[in-house]
Amino acid sequence: MNTVSLTLQEQHSNYLHELLLTIDGKERAAYVLCGQAVINADPWDGQPHQKFISYEVIPVPEDEIVSFSAKHITWKMDSFVRALQAAQAKNLTVAIFHSHREGLREFSIQDDTNEPDLIQLAQNRNGSDTQILSVILMPDGNLIGRLWVSSQEVISLRMIRVIGQKIRLYYPNRGLGVSPPAFQRQALAFGEALNQDLSMLRVGVIGCGGTGSAIAMLLPKMGIRNIALFDKDIVEDTNLNRLHGARQPDADAMSPKVEVVAKSLVELGLGVQVRTYQAWIGEADCRDPLKACDVIFCCTDDHTGRLMLNRFAYYYATPVFDMGLAIEVSQGETPNFQALDGRVTVLAPAPGHTCLLCREVINPVAARDEALKRSNSDEYERRKAEAYVIGEGNPSPAVVLFTTEVAIMAMQELVHRLQGFRGEDGAAAHRVRKFHLTTDRKPAAIPNPNCPVCGTTGAQWWSRGDVMPFLNLVE
Repeated sequence: MNTVSLTLQEQHSNYLHELLLTIDGKERAAYVLCGQAVINADPWDGQPHQKFISYEVIPVPEDEIVSFSAKHITWKMDSFVRALQAAQAKNLTVAIFHSHREGLREFSIQDDTNEPDLIQLAQNRNGSDTQILSVILMPDGNLIGRLWVSSQEVISLRMIRVIGQKIRLYYPNRGLGVSPPAFQRQALAFGEALNQDLSMLRVGVIGCGGTGSAIAMLLPKMGIRNIALFDKDIVEDTNLNRLHGARQPDADAMSPKVEVVAKSLVELGLGVQVRTYQAWIGEADCRDPLKACDVIFCCTDDHTGRLMLNRFAYYYATPVFDMGLAIEVSQGETPNFQALDGRVTVLAPAPGHTCLLCREVINPVAARDEALKRSNSDEYERRKAEAYVIGEGNPSPAVVLFTTEVAIMAMQELVHRLQGFRGEDGAAAHRVRKFHLTTDRKPAAIPNPNCPVCGTTGAQWWSRGDVMPFLNLVE
């Protein structure tokens, strides 16, 4: 059976609250044009999954409302036809939002009566494969929704996500779950809802080295059950001091990192389902599992992979928690730390969330050279000999104390965005922890207006989901 979900950009959610929950207490309506990610087979349940993503909010004009009260709203279809026209021109899907001001927490008989006519109108105008979404916003902010495939076929949404400074999840029976014994003391701190939210998430970990293996070990212990691990590398002797779960026999056998980490997670006995991909994240086979994730932790030191995930976060409105560790030590007789910085940057289509390019975290030249090495190793070696490309230098310093703490910083940021334990302004789009100075800094950055990812130029692609070519990247 097809699974359907919806992601709203936080600024779209806020605008919908402003439009639909007016002080007069009467119902209102609006349209949301949505991009879409099509997942042929979800890694955890094997089912096809359509993930819709909010692209643009269009109000229903007040002068097109025929009648409205606290219990109903009726409006002319002119604006609906205009929304269908705009959706067809941009290859998007129309979602109809309306409020239930008296708190009815299900679709009304009137909704059930009217909406088959709307999908019929949509298919008559835009084609027989046209679909529309219908979503209800309640006074407490709760959301429920469904997808009309035809006038006879409708599918309830599995989940609605709101992504931004906060991450809010809406799904059937939220708040009614009871935590397993292993998580009851965590519930005493954060409440049952957080445990239930975490158990619903699908989480990807890109890179299973020192930081990636640390975050992976935290996921099941926080209650996350659906985990995807991506890494092409094998365990080596030099990894053993910081790769959580790895042992000497794993290095001797040259075992894939993803399999070693997955084995450790399963053996915890916390009911986790781990899917492994021994591949570079840019490979086409990784796209479906990547699109299926609700949250991604980026732990790779690969500039090309990071460049792709930087774009992915905005196209698919999927939060990417990018992590890094920079250690610089003086070369004197007594080494001194010149830098000992752990960093967590959150990428999402939201104000203040400047991308890694604009923050100069990614080196585009290094990314270019990595891509060349991957696609044409002979040409890479030739250019390296002629000093046209950047060659690999000495290994960067890495210490398990700090790789592990960076992973904890990222997990704390996710938990805060879900639960809010730091207070209203506690989210940080970019946090740098200077371990040697025992301080945290949150430097702001202004997007380059011409940035193809987070600037004005790039914003036209936020939430577009699937486009050809993938992420508008040259293949």
